[in-house]
Parts: sequence; structure tokens; C-alpha cells
Amino acid sequence: MHTEHAEALLREWIESESLRKHCYAVAASLRHFARLQGADDDLWGAVGLLHDLDYERHPNLEQGGHPFVGVAHLRANGWGEEVCRAILSHADYSGVTRESALEKTLYAVDELSGFVTAVALVRPSKSIHDVDLASVRKKMKDKAFARAINREDIVRGAAELNMPLDQLIEQVIAALRGEAERLGLAGAA
Repeated sequence: MHTEHAEALLREWIESESLRKHCYAVAASLRHFARLQGADDDLWGAVGLLHDLDYERHPNLEQGGHPFVGVAHLRANGWGEEVCRAILSHADYSGVTRESALEKTLYAVDELSGFVTAVALVRPSKSIHDVDLASVRKKMKDKAFARAINREDIVRGAAELNMPLDQLIEQVIAALRGEAERLGLAGAA
């Protein structure tokens, strides 16, 4: 139920196909971790879909933009505080500390989901099924690769989850493999 409403908002607010795919990737990662922890995978997936809802219209405007505008819209439309707080907490500048498992997991998988996707897209096959831990770690060392993705956020996310970075990477790869078709990562035809 959460997912259906979140997908409708995603279609309404986000036009960029790449940003939509990013939100789907983060949602897949969050659902995967929710299942591992026995949490509500529908709710966690919805947070992934909604976390960058306002980014296209209001990119990083600190107090006046992302994620504040999106969260204000969500609150006005009945979304619970658990969802809103998680979304706020993924922006370091929001002032909302990450406390819950959902908040910490969103932060941990956000940049990493994008990074793993980028690794898949530069493979000759363009397939997530050809991505492994070694290929992700190798690309992390290459500062010119996907330079907009903050490696420090990825490392900090793993630390906040109390999870070894390699394990986090492997779990995100597994999550994205489960959604390869939707993410455009099933391989070149």
C-alpha cells in the first residue's frame, strides 16, 4: 500500500528517468535490508522511492529545498513521521540525526546504490549480474569514476550501520540483482 502511493508520487514529481531509477534502486536496497531485519519492507521501500522526491525541482537548497520541500508535502498528505524523519536524516545538513535502523540504512544505501549502478553500466554487458565486490572496490579507488558520488558517505554509512563495508556492498549488489530488469541493469540486448 505504501509502495503504490509512493510510486504515484514518484511519477508526479520526478521526470528524469535516471533519477527515477535511482529511487527504485534505493527502494530495492531498503526492501532487501528490511527483509533481512524482519522490518516492514513495504514501508522501507516507499522511503526509498520518496527520499529524493523533491531533488529535481529543489536540488540541495539547504533549508529551502531538498529534502525539506518533499517532506513538507509528505506531511501535508498524511505520511507518517517515521517516513519523513528518515528522508530528512539522509541529508547531513538537515540537522536530523540518524537514529533508527531505517534512517541509518537509507543513508548507507543511498550513495552506494548509485555507485553500484554506475559500476554495472560501465561493464561491457551493462549487467548487475557481472558486478562483484572486487569490481566495486576497484572503482571506489578511482576518484575520476562517478566523481559526484561521495565515497566518504558510503564508508560512513557502513560504519553507522555497524556493518563491514564489504558486506554492505555485497548486500546492495544482491538487492539490485533482484530488480535488474526495472533498473535497466539486466544486460545489453
